[in-house]
Amino acid sequence: FGCSHPKARQVDAGPLSVRAVMADRDFRGQCPATACFATKCLHAGQQPDPSTGARSPTMTMSTAFVFKDSDQAAARFALQEFGPIYSRITNPTVDDVEKKMAALEGGSAAVATSCGHAAQLLAFSNLLQPGDHIVTTDKLYGGTFTQFNRQFKQFAWQVSFCSHEDFAGIAAAITPKTKAVYCESIANPGGIICDIAKIADIAHQRGVPLIVDNTTATPYLVRPFEHGADIIVHSATKGLGGHGNAMGGFVVEKGDFDWGSGKFPILSEPCESYHGLKFYEVFGKNGPVAESLGTKGKAGMAFAVAARTLGLRDMGVCLSPFNAWVISMGMETLSLRIQKQSDNALAVAKFLEKHDQVKWVLYAGLSGSNFELRQKYCPMGAGSLFTFGLTGGFEAGKKLVDTVKMISLVANLGDSRTLIAHPSSMMHSQLTDEQKQAAGAGMEAIRLSVGLEDEKDIIADLRQALDGIRPASAL
Repeated sequence: FGCSHPKARQVDAGPLSVRAVMADRDFRGQCPATACFATKCLHAGQQPDPSTGARSPTMTMSTAFVFKDSDQAAARFALQEFGPIYSRITNPTVDDVEKKMAALEGGSAAVATSCGHAAQLLAFSNLLQPGDHIVTTDKLYGGTFTQFNRQFKQFAWQVSFCSHEDFAGIAAAITPKTKAVYCESIANPGGIICDIAKIADIAHQRGVPLIVDNTTATPYLVRPFEHGADIIVHSATKGLGGHGNAMGGFVVEKGDFDWGSGKFPILSEPCESYHGLKFYEVFGKNGPVAESLGTKGKAGMAFAVAARTLGLRDMGVCLSPFNAWVISMGMETLSLRIQKQSDNALAVAKFLEKHDQVKWVLYAGLSGSNFELRQKYCPMGAGSLFTFGLTGGFEAGKKLVDTVKMISLVANLGDSRTLIAHPSSMMHSQLTDEQKQAAGAGMEAIRLSVGLEDEKDIIADLRQALDGIRPASAL
């Protein structure tokens, strides 16, 4: 029965009179303030529907929202009151998954986007103006490399690429025009782990934030904010959603970076479109909004509010309510999936490492130089992603990709199913040979994103494929 009053409503049902009573308190089923990670996956950002008590998150398929009166409408458009206006800027279903994402990463606020690329674009649009500059490590997803190396040039945004281990080079590349340093926590495709804390120290010593792409790791494995990151971006299409059925992205703000140094005018200087409002002054950690939320001096949300009310408003890279709902459902099992995938990946990597057809395996879960960083940053496991090469080189790798039966040839990662790809001819194909090698996508590299199948079945499929490409002389 639809109760229009928060306490009770008399419903006339013919000869029977049914009283639907709603208690004068919130439904139970709230997320505990001290919740652990798996509990947050289920409960953070979402509570039972206040009208119906629906336990599963509801989906609000509405483009716009009714205001109580003209005063409320004016207040929301002037950023004097939080609340939905139009689904390009915010939507209740999207808001729920944003709160969950912020809780899982330990951030102050999150903004959802249409995909991971959109999240990167939105984050950098908050900081960069024509002629500005960023420094990034070169262990990058191929699409990120082309976005930085081609698309950003159209905006006159300059990018310097440095080795993820060349800390002196990263420091030397920072100029007065540099507005951020960027890296991937676990790099795609090679599964290499970046030393986030060292890179964060370099950035902070020069007054710029560290932006970390945490897509491959997810917050279950790596917590970039705990190691010095200031902004986190995600492609929710991958491990967060986990089922390859919805595109999405996130920008997450930690909340304690000083955007008021004068180096970030989009955030610190008067904004003409909001009649002189200064985002950091109002929404930063020392502003009135943080004070009203009880976080003054600790955390604000200036970056997230500006991203939403400027970049999201003007570029329209918003997440649909349906995709937000699907991704939220996937996030409920995040801890279970990522742990299982990491365990499977380690078993598969060990099998490949011992196979006579395999020349090398690059996986942080195995012993090697990257193993110490794995222990420091992701003690629960090294994730589902790694690369390997065959003794037969490129041609043997191509045959392997074409010979697997259960494993799918797909340009995606973090799926519940095991996926295989040849980065050099697929995701990284627009790069030069030198750039491919630097990114970890050399000609012989095969990328594997290990799924949730029984590890024996994954290994069996790889074994039959490897046996099928064995040179005739070896038979």
